[in-house]
Amino acid sequence: MGHGFESDDRIEVDATPEQVWAAIATGPGHDSWFMGANVVEPGVGGQVSSDFAGGAIPAATVTAWEPGRHLGYRASGPDGRFLASEYLIEARDGGGAVLRVVTSGFLPGDDWQGEYEAMRAGSCLFRSTLACYLDHFAGRVARPLTVFGPTVTDWAGAWKQLDDALGLGGLDRDTPVRFTLGGRSVEGVLYGANEQVRGIRTPQAMYRFVQAFDPHGTGSPMLAMHHVFDPTLDPGEAAWNAWLTDVLS
Repeated sequence: MGHGFESDDRIEVDATPEQVWAAIATGPGHDSWFMGANVVEPGVGGQVSSDFAGGAIPAATVTAWEPGRHLGYRASGPDGRFLASEYLIEARDGGGAVLRVVTSGFLPGDDWQGEYEAMRAGSCLFRSTLACYLDHFAGRVARPLTVFGPTVTDWAGAWKQLDDALGLGGLDRDTPVRFTLGGRSVEGVLYGANEQVRGIRTPQAMYRFVQAFDPHGTGSPMLAMHHVFDPTLDPGEAAWNAWLTDVLS
């Protein structure tokens, strides 16, 4: 049977149209808000590819390339699935930019719902991270950091443990966050959250915690998918793995 879907989002940001283009149409730009290490080959017919924790994500083909205005790319599978993204940029009166993000796709089979919900939650996280990046870190390049935490079967309990460790009193945007990592106190605010993700902004990083997709219902790891703008203030992957293991034990 399968399921087709489409979303159309309008994001107003403080970054210039040129900064928005650099964020969406270059590898270092993608590294600073998407996931893993990324390469963007310019021009229609070029490839957009990502290496996520040593695993290659199927590459997308560039379908539209108008620098500063319009970027499109699409990834397709042999079973009829596809995912297409369109980014349209306009200057905003008084400064900044308006970014329209259109995402469409198709998931084949009768068991599409779990994958769709995971994709929907992830798409919300990526859009909110991109907006956060353009408002607070535009022009800077982050080091992407990916950590697979412990396998979780009770996600309601795991999120409560994480929220407690982060000092979260709620999930509203700009809710204060404070935790200790590697003997250092970290303070920030929540920039995005839903039932499968938490996104935190500090002065030098965007920290994200994500429920990995669990197609068989047997448990999946909690992922740390961070973007660090000053690596000297972050202890690295091993420390994050130890932190997650301690929080979720």
